[in-house]
Amino acid sequence: MARTRWQDRVVITPHIHHGDPCIKGTRIPVAVIVGSLADGMTPEEVLREYPQLTREDIQAALAYAAEALHGEVLVTLGA
Repeated sequence: MARTRWQDRVVITPHIHHGDPCIKGTRIPVAVIVGSLADGMTPEEVLREYPQLTREDIQAALAYAAEALHGEVLVTLGA
């Protein structure tokens, strides 16, 4: 199974959430998504809580977190 390409969905914009990685087109930080899953929420519960997200957004957040833990994340700052 191919890993979701997080670069298509995760952005860092200095004026949104102090530059924390967020899902593109939202103000939802990757940390909130990953933290919600870590706290025991299912992806379906996360989608109900944040209806602007898609399953692909959740996968992108997880892929971003996985790469960040390996220190391999290189991101350009958005405008």
